[in-house]
Amino acid sequence: MFKVRELNNDQINYINIGLMLVSCALAFILPFELFLFSYAVLGPLHYLTEIGWLHKKNYFTKGKYDFLALSFLCGLVFYFSFVQPAKSQTQVPNIIAFGLLLALIFVFVKDNLYRAALCVLALIGIVIAKTGNTYFVWIGVFLPTIIHVFVFTWAFMLYGVLKNKSLSGYLSVVALILIAFSFFIFKAPGLQYEVSKYVGSSYSLFSLLNKYLIDFFGLTTSTNDHTVFNTNAGFIVMRFIAFAYTYHYLNWFSKTSVIKWHLVPQKTLLITLALWLFSVALYIYDYNIGLKALYFLSFLHVFLEFPLNITSFQGIAKSLFSFKK
Repeated sequence: MFKVRELNNDQINYINIGLMLVSCALAFILPFELFLFSYAVLGPLHYLTEIGWLHKKNYFTKGKYDFLALSFLCGLVFYFSFVQPAKSQTQVPNIIAFGLLLALIFVFVKDNLYRAALCVLALIGIVIAKTGNTYFVWIGVFLPTIIHVFVFTWAFMLYGVLKNKSLSGYLSVVALILIAFSFFIFKAPGLQYEVSKYVGSSYSLFSLLNKYLIDFFGLTTSTNDHTVFNTNAGFIVMRFIAFAYTYHYLNWFSKTSVIKWHLVPQKTLLITLALWLFSVALYIYDYNIGLKALYFLSFLHVFLEFPLNITSFQGIAKSLFSFKK
């Protein structure tokens, strides 16, 4: 195992503000490149270390094997994304929504009979619910991406701040919001920026997220690949995405001394590092191959983190409204 210098909460919070500012500056200058680097280099190490940490915490659920159900649903997402194409636009979003509902049940309900009944009701509700394009966008596109890396990260930070009640902590959660807004306020049209062919090709599988965010923020009346890679509207959204993902990963690593995800047997740590290096090598060889190879791991950490996200919002509500356990 390796030693990590112990930092107090104020030091961690100020470091995080610094990391936000660095991520922001890089996102303004090279948004596509920053995202591709962060996703390929920081992303896999984040997935591997967080899943290991969540396992030690029993995934913040009341059942010992709850994670198996969430992992199975993740496997279905992978299957219908790459093996057998989904039969409808809502098939994958339905699986994600069911995973989120299962996480709610796993966090709050311990009795197996009640759990089974609620799982059946959740499944029936999803099957009979009337869904459309808005459902696909918010559950299928936004939830496992920008909501996961930005909204849930902010909630996790706020939960910690409300427990510690430090000025530096409040400054960090406010800074995250202000910096996110800065990408839409300071449009920086004077920056000379051109997306290379390699970058465009490597990012193509992510472009759907950009298109829907451009539409959501109403930045243009027409959205296509040209809009994403060659217009100011596309660059605004890409800067926000690059910042959100980069800081999401850096926030995790900056809190190593608090979360202590590194306190694992040396063999586990070496395996983690070996898998990480192999993952990075795949991205270097061919970005799209790396993306597809790591797709399951990426989605797995999203599913397994659902109970933690729910726990964070529960903690925020209790702190704000003085709920008692």
